[in-house]
Amino acid sequence: MQLQRNVGGGVGLEPSLNLNGNLPHVTVFQGSFSDSLTPTEALSGIAGSAADVGLRGELSLSSPGVTYQPIGWLFLALERPPLLEALQEATLAALAPHLDGSAFAGDKDVSRFTDSERASYETYGYRYTGDAYSPHMTLGRAPEDVAVELVRTAQERVAVPKTWVFDRLSFYVMGPHGAHAETLLERPLGSR
Repeated sequence: MQLQRNVGGGVGLEPSLNLNGNLPHVTVFQGSFSDSLTPTEALSGIAGSAADVGLRGELSLSSPGVTYQPIGWLFLALERPPLLEALQEATLAALAPHLDGSAFAGDKDVSRFTDSERASYETYGYRYTGDAYSPHMTLGRAPEDVAVELVRTAQERVAVPKTWVFDRLSFYVMGPHGAHAETLLERPLGSR
């Protein structure tokens, strides 16, 4: 949350990260689901899969720093180790049968997406899966020209920690701009 404020340098990035509704997070997958999804069962299965691939307790990820993502997004980029890729694959296997395709079969402008991001969106309704998976923490969104300038000058305002530690999985209600608006369920990383 402090990193968001420092990177913003006086610009109010949206959504504002806080402990009461827009938690900073790394998304493995987000989407709209049908009523066939039972979150408790799904999260238990995903947590078990995380344990099966060796994710237990904590996962430390290094960060090369703040990056820009069209249109107007500021991300804290994170490394993409094979363990995290395996976790996303297990997550997709558990959740894909329950996707509400009508929620992403619309007229979203994907013209600035890469080919991989476009294919990911068309299949899953989420831009960052498979080849397009891009682990990150969303720092916020600003008008395009402002976002580009904030990323360009971020190192002048803040020293970004090189390592970030994650210790749990959560199922959440997605808020504006994909924010972690409300935690529905939470499990320690790699628990059964």
